[in-house]
Amino acid sequence: MYQITNNPRSRQIYAISAVLLIFVSVCLLFKPALRLLYPLKYEAFINKYSIAYNLDSHLVMALISTESGFDKNAVSHKDAKGLMQIRDDTANWCIDKFGINESADEAELNINIGCAYLKYLVDKYNGNTNTALAAYNAGEGNVSKWLRSQSDSNGTALCTIPFAETENYIKKINSRINIYRFLYAD
Repeated sequence: MYQITNNPRSRQIYAISAVLLIFVSVCLLFKPALRLLYPLKYEAFINKYSIAYNLDSHLVMALISTESGFDKNAVSHKDAKGLMQIRDDTANWCIDKFGINESADEAELNINIGCAYLKYLVDKYNGNTNTALAAYNAGEGNVSKWLRSQSDSNGTALCTIPFAETENYIKKINSRINIYRFLYAD
């Protein structure tokens, strides 16, 4: 049987191992409870359109969770609709620009349009996801103004975000990306 010696190094390794074992056990026990707080619906559509538009599926999960709480019937005070909270003018623009087939199920269509629009924004801002999320939330016009007055040397990353709502939105999505990655990693 293995015995712990009085060697400080051995005691340190034992203590670290014990802490890691406890941490892993707690994570495994709480994962089902966390999944209730951070549900995942429409996974097949999320994966399909994340792949189609080369987006991180956990980003799409986090965005849907933040925008609608996975309620396909959600409507905002600004008349944004569905899982990804797309306004009619944006939806029509995406359908025309990306040749999206409108015959799909309502939830699938909304995820397709939302992913197409998010990909467009990510590309527009040279892969800067936070700037793309700012535009998704506050609009491209606002982000264009902010970039003209306060951006990095590339002109694609915001140094500050004047809208507290948008700043909190980005923080919330980034936090949820990590949570969804932990809970639903392949």
